[in-house]
Amino acid sequence: MKFPKEKKMYCKKCHKHQKFKVTQYKPGKASLYVQGKRRYDMKQRGFGGQTKPVFRKKRKTTKKISVKNKCATCQFTVLQKLKRAKTFELIEQKQRVKKSKKDVVFG
Repeated sequence: MKFPKEKKMYCKKCHKHQKFKVTQYKPGKASLYVQGKRRYDMKQRGFGGQTKPVFRKKRKTTKKISVKNKCATCQFTVLQKLKRAKTFELIEQKQRVKKSKKDVVFG
């Protein structure tokens, strides 16, 4: 999927349409101190092997894409969820040319 690096949308903080810079969202490192991780670690301690089921039936070949939109003037950030795609590419405004079906740009 091709997506523009910059787009105009409504900013809730500025109360008008502004230019937003688009980047792909990447989740941060998982914390060791969240309740679920602490509970899992306590259960795993000692003898007895693996206590919880390990998921092995991965079937999905694509991921839903999350995009982070940042206002150029006030730095207000909006997260947006896109459709499933194997590849995701951010392109410049001058690259947005509609030629064939496979080169369709979203956004």
